Amino acid sequence: MTGLHHIHMEKEIPCVLMRGGTSKGPFFCADALPADIAERDRVLIAAMGSPNDLQINGLGGGNTLSSKVAIISRSTRPDCDVDYLFAQVAVDRALVDTRPNCGNMLSAVGPFALEQGMVLAGQGETTVRVFNVNTQTVIEAVVKTPNGRVTYEGNTRIDGVPGTSAPVILNFLNAEGSLTGTVFPTGSAIDMIDGIPVTCIDVAMPLMVVAASSLGIRGDETPHELDVNMELMRRIESLRLEAGRRMGLGDVTNSVIPKPALVSAGANGNSIRSRYFTPHRCHTAHAVTGAIGVASSFVLPGTVSHELGATAPPLGGTVTVEHPSGQIEISLQMVVEGGQPHIRRAGVVRTARRIMKGSVSVPELAS
Repeated sequence: MTGLHHIHMEKEIPCVLMRGGTSKGPFFCADALPADIAERDRVLIAAMGSPNDLQINGLGGGNTLSSKVAIISRSTRPDCDVDYLFAQVAVDRALVDTRPNCGNMLSAVGPFALEQGMVLAGQGETTVRVFNVNTQTVIEAVVKTPNGRVTYEGNTRIDGVPGTSAPVILNFLNAEGSLTGTVFPTGSAIDMIDGIPVTCIDVAMPLMVVAASSLGIRGDETPHELDVNMELMRRIESLRLEAGRRMGLGDVTNSVIPKPALVSAGANGNSIRSRYFTPHRCHTAHAVTGAIGVASSFVLPGTVSHELGATAPPLGGTVTVEHPSGQIEISLQMVVEGGQPHIRRAGVVRTARRIMKGSVSVPELAS
């Protein structure tokens, strides 16, 4: 025998690759991953193939929308069925961000939990109460379960996904102040940052909402047109960093929140057009939580979005958020308390699909 041979062991971790809304990624049972957070993050980075633009050595698709992970466990909370921890894995950096929620991936949590036997399926449809660990909020996911089994087949179409599937209804309960504890974390519906009026809002997801016109664009540009406009992207990031500070989120250089949304007038008085950033690229469709935030900013008086309505939107009702791949309908239930309107419940229809189940191999060094 000549020389030394290093044996690199691979660790097999069970997972299910799922599409949730317009995103996809592996779903793990929490007990299949290391309990230590730093160790867990190393495993997720290796599993996704980061850092690499194509994520060629892992499950990631070289895009923020396909570099997402869901970690699911039975909930210890009496009012919830499962806990859902979302992890955004950076494509080009060895970085895992668990501060935001992802409403698209959330739409696959109910089906996953049912198929894993974490929740008992009812007849016809089953409501799975999900506790989102990232934002400490509760979401009801209503899943179709004919004959007590999850089905992915149905007639519901969502923009950004080919074909039709069974609907998954997501009801976000008490989404206000998802991370910061208040709807307007800066204490104001409009802030001036570097001469630009912005709305810093936190409903389902902390957002920085800016009228597209105030940045010198129309607001109906394609994601690619916006991504290659380097001057615009630098301006948005500069505003975002200051918005993050003012929202009490600290230095957000290495965080994906707050997310920027550039808004413009929609097709009618109950719709608004949005270009949503993830945060360094424009989303080819729209994040669900982001759409809830944009829709909420549209119906709440005094914001940059509210002024774009041809007619004042009703207190609640359905708001259409137009995005590059089509539109997303957000149903808002509002109440007035102490003379101030509050978002009590936000609902959205999504779809999900199980793509593959098996195990992902990660180098033993990563665990």
